[in-house]
Amino acid sequence: MKPQIDIKRAYEPTSPDDGYRIYVDRLWPRGLSHETFHYDVWDKDIAPSTELREWYHNSPTANWDEFATRYKAELKRNPAFASLLKTVEGRPKVTLLYSSRDTQHNNAVVLADVLAAS
Repeated sequence: MKPQIDIKRAYEPTSPDDGYRIYVDRLWPRGLSHETFHYDVWDKDIAPSTELREWYHNSPTANWDEFATRYKAELKRNPAFASLLKTVEGRPKVTLLYSSRDTQHNNAVVLADVLAAS
């Protein structure tokens, strides 16, 4: 059974409807304390590589399609992706948490699409 995959900003309030919460960024969200930010697992290794993240942030909107393509290629080679698939397997709902201000162009959007297709 595939879980329902949602995405949510790390800064939004926690909800019982979130299900299993996975923070999928490499860097800790600015301004959030470890006591107030609630997640079940922080999967740094599933985040885009530092090189890809830095390249993307130079021009996010212009680079979006290429970023998605490159990140998907990274995920295919990343052993952490197979581990993530096992983590979400059998869970009714998973929420991928991210810290970007852009709710439509971020790594969690790409990761949710890849998980849904797997």
